[in-house]
Amino acid sequence: MAVITVDNETRPGSRAVAKYVRSSAFKAREVLDLVRGKSYSEAREILTFSERRISDTIAKCLDSAVANAEHNDELDGEELFIAACYADEGPTLKRWRPRARGRATRIRKRTCHITVVVARYTDEELAAIDARMALKGSGRRSSAAEARRRRVAASRERDAARAEEQDHDEDDIEAFEEGLQDEVLEDDVEDAVEEATDDDIDETAAVDEADAEEDDEKES
Repeated sequence: MAVITVDNETRPGSRAVAKYVRSSAFKAREVLDLVRGKSYSEAREILTFSERRISDTIAKCLDSAVANAEHNDELDGEELFIAACYADEGPTLKRWRPRARGRATRIRKRTCHITVVVARYTDEELAAIDARMALKGSGRRSSAAEARRRRVAASRERDAARAEEQDHDEDDIEAFEEGLQDEVLEDDVEDAVEEATDDDIDETAAVDEADAEEDDEKES
């Protein structure tokens, strides 16, 4: 388990950092204050139902920190909590807004670096959590890794369904185009047959007229 220096303190845990986030550190800190010290599952719920746009970025950073703890330190996601989280100010992009009388005012587009550190509860704390959940009549919540796998599986199923629907639409378009081509060919054949029939009728009428003229000459 890596030991990370946070605010001049050494705290054991795994972390993830999101750099150059296009939001001010003040807005990020307001959301980080809501989840600091919470368990992973509880913090994930808070971020999911938060109305702040920065909550999505913080949730991704939290998922990354938990994934690092699971893969690098072989910890269980449901036994983790947010040991530390903070937002540092990043570079500020300076822009200008035109105003009246040829003047201009400055626009400051803030950025920040978000850091989330997760650590494992102690055995005593886990026992207390299990006892508290037992009193409430429910067991410990499902594994965070399983929940994340379910979300990934659902997302992949939606993508597969969307791709299948797109392929189905393409097949319908191809079938429609083939049907149009067949109809055009049938129309061409019918037109050719009608033209040939008209030519035969015209030739027959011309022959009859010629025979009638010969008969009239012989009779005269």
